[in-house]
Amino acid sequence: MALQTEPLRVDAHQHFWRYSREEFDWISDEMASIRRDFLPGDLLPLLDQAEIDVSIAVQTRQSLEETNWLLDLAEEDEWIAGVVGWAPLTDPHVENTLESLAENSKLKGLRLILQAEPDAYMDRADFNSGLALLHKYSFVYDLLIHEHQLPTAIRLVDRHTSQRIVLDHLAKPLIASGQLEPWRTRIRELARRPHVSCKLSGMVTEANFDSRTTDDLRPYVEVALEAFGPSRILFGSDWPVCTVAASYGHWTSVVRDFIANLSADEQNAILGGNAINVYNLTKSNSSISIEVPA
Repeated sequence: MALQTEPLRVDAHQHFWRYSREEFDWISDEMASIRRDFLPGDLLPLLDQAEIDVSIAVQTRQSLEETNWLLDLAEEDEWIAGVVGWAPLTDPHVENTLESLAENSKLKGLRLILQAEPDAYMDRADFNSGLALLHKYSFVYDLLIHEHQLPTAIRLVDRHTSQRIVLDHLAKPLIASGQLEPWRTRIRELARRPHVSCKLSGMVTEANFDSRTTDDLRPYVEVALEAFGPSRILFGSDWPVCTVAASYGHWTSVVRDFIANLSADEQNAILGGNAINVYNLTKSNSSISIEVPA
């Protein structure tokens, strides 16, 4: 296939699942509209309409079964350019699992749902030992936390300065109540670590679903852009979770509006180039030949 001349657009954060009440008990009644299956055939038309070329599928269940299922989906649909899965990092034999997972080039990173754990989990020796192995296999670590966990997370990332880390959802600031502090101070401190990037994702579900406006989101986007800079911000939809508050097309339009005053190169980086670099998306990971930016 000929080399793609237009900048590649990457959704760096979306999910697939087969719904069951037992496994998805975190989906509240307020979010009842996503109590169903969400599969590649549901997402592809939305990507096409929003002019997004490829996506990265991120885990929702902490199981190797789901990780392997996502990898199977990525093999079937080449526009799923990568997977951020799960592995039992606290297992003393986790390296055997990582070696096996690394055989699949579509696996780009791993994530644990730290937002559901006490802060002390991030200080556990077994968790840190497992996390320290990811660099060996060129896996990214996706950091999913709430804003109040940022001080502990900063200690965590300081232990792993060779590990590429991507913060999901801006650490879920308290957008619904309009609180900027202490999130703003803490996110600026985290952003001083050059091995940490940040996904511009998951914001609409942290705001008031019914009364939210783009102006409610803007201060948080501005802080993230100032703190991380356009070279370390990645666009992500958090589909289908985002749909309880905004359609896929609406969120992508909002992001494009937020970054419209940046240079073309900076916009291209946020909308795809940074994800290509951070997650090492190469020609072998997609049917679209990727021209990796310098």
